[in-house]
Amino acid sequence: MASSRTTKPELETVEPIGLRVLIRKDEDKKQTKSGIHLPDKIEIPTLTGRVVSIAAQVDNDPDYPIAQYDRVLFNPKHAIPVDFEGDNRLFVIPVEDIVAVFRKER
Repeated sequence: MASSRTTKPELETVEPIGLRVLIRKDEDKKQTKSGIHLPDKIEIPTLTGRVVSIAAQVDNDPDYPIAQYDRVLFNPKHAIPVDFEGDNRLFVIPVEDIVAVFRKER
């Protein structure tokens, strides 16, 4: 008798290790602040993104006030692209390359 149990597809995740975080880079801007639309070949590069995942070593260290979903400004020099999605906006970066976290005062 054959088993009628169906197998669930495996979900692949990316978990940074060491002193690193996984960031989803914001999309490059196609319009200037004054409202001028730029041609497709010209975009304003962004250095901001959202924290998707944090390595356990960073998450447990009180010296790094970074939380999942924080919007951050980062230096892309040491960013490692993650070929995980078609749009390829995921990057693993060293936590030292996060230069600012955007916070809203309440």
